[in-house]
Parts: sequence; structure tokens; C-alpha cells
Amino acid sequence: MTGEAHTHPRSHPPVLESTPVVVNDRVAEGIGLLVLDAPLVATHVQPGQFVHLRVAEGTDFILRRPFSVHRVVGGRIEILYQVLGRGTRQMSELEQGDVIDVVGPLGNGWTLPDDASHALLVAGGLGAAPLGMWAERLAERGVAVSVAQGAPYSERLVARELFERVARRVEIATDDGSAGERGFVTGPAERLIRSGEVEVVFACGPERMQQAVANLAAAAGIPCQVSLERLMACGIGACLSCVVSTTEGLKRACVDGPVFDASTIKWESSEVPPKH
Repeated sequence: MTGEAHTHPRSHPPVLESTPVVVNDRVAEGIGLLVLDAPLVATHVQPGQFVHLRVAEGTDFILRRPFSVHRVVGGRIEILYQVLGRGTRQMSELEQGDVIDVVGPLGNGWTLPDDASHALLVAGGLGAAPLGMWAERLAERGVAVSVAQGAPYSERLVARELFERVARRVEIATDDGSAGERGFVTGPAERLIRSGEVEVVFACGPERMQQAVANLAAAAGIPCQVSLERLMACGIGACLSCVVSTTEGLKRACVDGPVFDASTIKWESSEVPPKH
């Protein structure tokens, strides 16, 4: 295959939208699913893009929080989030009918090489979040989808049902062996890459996992895209808080990413900015 990819779909300019909370449920330990009635964003967001949320009022929440859009259902967007800090704790307390404002869609998402007919999605932990809509979109386009999904234990396999519904093949790994094989997601990912069936790889999860998957794909001569998490303050490329070191120089995750061609990423630990 050539590996040539479609250019990113023409991004719609981001909009500011006041969005009522439809659902805010706990779906696993420390993991929530937030559903927002956001018809403007839902109409234009592409798989792999993100939104910037103002989760509450007050000086502690002046900066918005970036979250991948997991799925779009009608005029609603779904966001999977992990409760880690003050902002996500506040998110977990939102109730049906509460209104928050959203800026989006933002960033560049996944792209499919012109001649790819079989894609591998590698999801580590909450890395499943930006891959949900992409799995659905690929299946709708007639692309065969295989998924390698990993998590610490079975309850944390978020979006597993979605992947099993749309994918031809789903292989699971958990740290404790409570579902699938015991070990890291790189195990099933390596087998699927070496099967000779996969023509493109899309990965999201812990950065060292993404690096390992990118190396496996490169060794097999298969193009790979990764979605990188960085601290983001503005979300529009002005503050330079989310830089990613690449072979083409410093890039901004919020406008040049968050999805990047893995072959351009400098993975050395000294190049990786600290995360929140």
C-alpha cells in the first residue's frame, strides 16, 4: 500500500455552545460518561477531535478542560472522562439539566489512507475515548476493523461493547487477567500487526504504549497514527503549553494534533512534556 492518506476533513470553525447535561453516569471505577445536548458541535465534529469544556464557574475553573469526543448520537456528544483532579471531580457532580459551555470542535482527528481496507485500533485504558466514533465511522465505510484493547482490570474496559459491536475482531488484555489475556495491550496488538491483514494502525493510551505500538507498526511497514495528550490552556494554539516534539519541529497538540503521524514523533523521554 502507498500509505498516502486523505487530508484532514475541512474543519468547521469552533463554536461556543451552551449545552445541557443529558446524562452523567459512572461507567467504571473513577470513569464517567457525560452526554451533552450540543447540536452545533455534534454536526461538525470529526473522529479524533476534541472539545474544551468550562466545567464550573469561579477562579479555579477559568481554564477550560479538553476532552475527546467519544461518540455522536443525533445532536448529542458523549465524553468519557476519568476523575483525576479538581476539574474532573467537579464534572462528576454535574446533574441532568445543568448547563455548561463548550468550545469545539477543535484539533485534527484521524485520517484513513486511500487504499486501506483493514484498520487496527489499539486502545489502552481511557485511550478508548477518541477511538469510539472512529470505529463506528470506519465500519460504516466498509473498512474491516480489528481492536486490541487493554485495561488494568475488566471493569475498566470502557467502550468494549461498542468495539465488539462494530469490529470484526476484538482482542483483550488486562493487567490482572480478569478479562482476555494477562498482560499489556501490546501483546495482542503485536499479533494483529504481524498477522499481515492490518493495513493501518490507530492508537491512543499511555504514551509509552503508543510508542511501542508505533515501533511495531514501523517494523511491519504499516502507517500508524497516535493521539497525544498534553496540557492545554487555550486550545487554539496561542499559549504554546501543549507542544509536541516532532521531526518537523515543535507542534501544538491543540491545532496540529492531537492526532499525529507516529513516524514524526520524537519519543525520547527528554522530549515529552509533563502531563497533568
